[in-house]
Amino acid sequence: MSSLEADFRRAQLQASSLQDSLERIVRLRLYALFMQATSGDASGHRPGFSDFEGRSHWDAWHALSGVSREDAMAEYVFEVSRLKSRQLQGVTE
Repeated sequence: MSSLEADFRRAQLQASSLQDSLERIVRLRLYALFMQATSGDASGHRPGFSDFEGRSHWDAWHALSGVSREDAMAEYVFEVSRLKSRQLQGVTE
């Protein structure tokens, strides 16, 4: 396992403790980065209009099409680190 993969796994654990305090748009960004890092470009059909949650998740993920696995992992690690730091400082997202 590479150093980046180890950092990514650590960030996943840290992110789970942050989820409740994050704004929806920040959670969507983390979701999209996670999916791009683990599954690559968005696949399948875009959910219909009545599936607002599924559609917003798919759109956030699709917006990262073409981003490499490594870049998505690095960005995920950076974002979680930034959010964790802000949490320790008492700043909310």
